[in-house]
Amino acid sequence: MRKSLIAAVMPLAVLCSHAVGGNLSASVKPVLMGDNARLPKIAIITTGGTIAQKKDETGAAVPAVSGVALISAVPDLLTKANVEIYSLCNEDSSRIKPEVWLRLAKLVDKLVKRKDISGVIVTHGTDTMAEAAFFVDACTSTKKPVVFVGAMRDASDMSPDGPENIMNAMVQAVSPDAKGWGVTVTLNQFVNSAYTVRKTNTNNVETFNSGESGYLGYISTGKVIKYNRPMQDICIGLPEKLEQRVELFMSYAGCDGKAIRRAVDSGVKGLVIEAVGSGNVQENVYKAIKYAKSKGVVVVVTTCVPDGPMIPAYGGPGGGATMAKEGIILSRYLRARKARLLLMLALSNKMPEDQIAKLFQH
Repeated sequence: MRKSLIAAVMPLAVLCSHAVGGNLSASVKPVLMGDNARLPKIAIITTGGTIAQKKDETGAAVPAVSGVALISAVPDLLTKANVEIYSLCNEDSSRIKPEVWLRLAKLVDKLVKRKDISGVIVTHGTDTMAEAAFFVDACTSTKKPVVFVGAMRDASDMSPDGPENIMNAMVQAVSPDAKGWGVTVTLNQFVNSAYTVRKTNTNNVETFNSGESGYLGYISTGKVIKYNRPMQDICIGLPEKLEQRVELFMSYAGCDGKAIRRAVDSGVKGLVIEAVGSGNVQENVYKAIKYAKSKGVVVVVTTCVPDGPMIPAYGGPGGGATMAKEGIILSRYLRARKARLLLMLALSNKMPEDQIAKLFQH
């Protein structure tokens, strides 16, 4: 019966994978699998990535596996839950855009509010998975598990990691022990908070970790083992549309700040500056930041250093302590890419600058 159902809905999955708007489906309709009334129901949203790719004739991995086919490759899922599959898109995550994440966040928010849905799994490419998970986490508030999962090896690899990762995500999604974690990234058995997770290796299956914050938990022998509680819980709500004129620049030795000034003159609404150390920038970058502030641009300064809170300690032109005294927002924990997304969401929600500043102190 399951095979006939899959065959019947395959055209829908293909349609979703090649729909308008950069492979973004115009209308996402669920495909249902499993009808065991004693099992919970889990929604699975597929967006593409390595987990849904195979090597072409040149040996390069390309999108090749529909959402339904991806989930059907893990038949044991249906021993854990009935599933609703939503094929949102089939896109390499290095090319995905924030408007796709907004649509994803709206879908997740809608699903977690349903009483019959116990949790949500999102399959996504690993290149931008940490950003995507953080984006959704910042938009939605729920105690139900929302698990981002992907793969470092494509589906045609000799030993693909995708199926096991999906199965572990399902174990987490149906477990009472996983409630209250917010949005997580779960690969290679380890569970990471969306707030702290980062990709650390270009090709190793154990690529995601949370640095000094540590893992939230571990999936082993069909069980969730809890280590930690999430470090932060930031939810600022879903905007109707995104203010995307938020740019990211770094301060480096000899940086003249001219690119920042050009961005300001072009009408940018927000800027994130990746500083060094505890929030220190080149003097010309500091002057460019002050220029941006004078034009009404909201500026957030973060650091390139992976771990540790950014506590301003240095004075002088471009010192973190100097900028803090002048009211420039310093991001205590969030690093550049996630800081940009949080600023984008805050501006999209029309938050005043003093409230935005408070967001970055957590």
